Amino acid sequence: MGYFATRGLRGSNLEELINRTNIQYFEDGLAVMQKLPTSITPVELDNSRGVITLAYFDERSTVDYMGVVQGIPVCFDAKETNKNYLPIANIHHHQMTFMEKFISQGGLAFILVNFTSSDKYYLLEFDELKRYWSEAQSGGRKSIPLEAFKPEYEIFRHGRYLVHYLEAVDTLLDKK
Repeated sequence: MGYFATRGLRGSNLEELINRTNIQYFEDGLAVMQKLPTSITPVELDNSRGVITLAYFDERSTVDYMGVVQGIPVCFDAKETNKNYLPIANIHHHQMTFMEKFISQGGLAFILVNFTSSDKYYLLEFDELKRYWSEAQSGGRKSIPLEAFKPEYEIFRHGRYLVHYLEAVDTLLDKK
């Protein structure tokens, strides 16, 4: 079982932006997306602040988000990196397996990546992710460079949509 301390919650800034965007999508009738909780067991508590300071994960999570966009089942994971590449080590085997099976059932799967150093956001389609993943598993490159993220999948803020990823999803659907 994996352990985490409070500073180990990487990606929480991106997830907060996605959560707020998903609320707007829901209110506007564009999508119903939910953040999937990760089951944990607390080990240490700071009762004075009312927070968990050390816990372990009960089970491996699948992806961060799942829901429906205009009748299409969608799942995705959110990743952040302060480098100009996304380490393949940030993507876990069980996540790849889940997304592949999700697609085999007619769903759409991808990851959203925030490059914090340049404040850029991108959607990376599963097929492209799988290509890099497979290459890394075979001894090849262990990261996905920023240059590999396609401009048509860059995500921008639009009004109340802080991370308006549905535009990139629409581009992805048009491609398929």
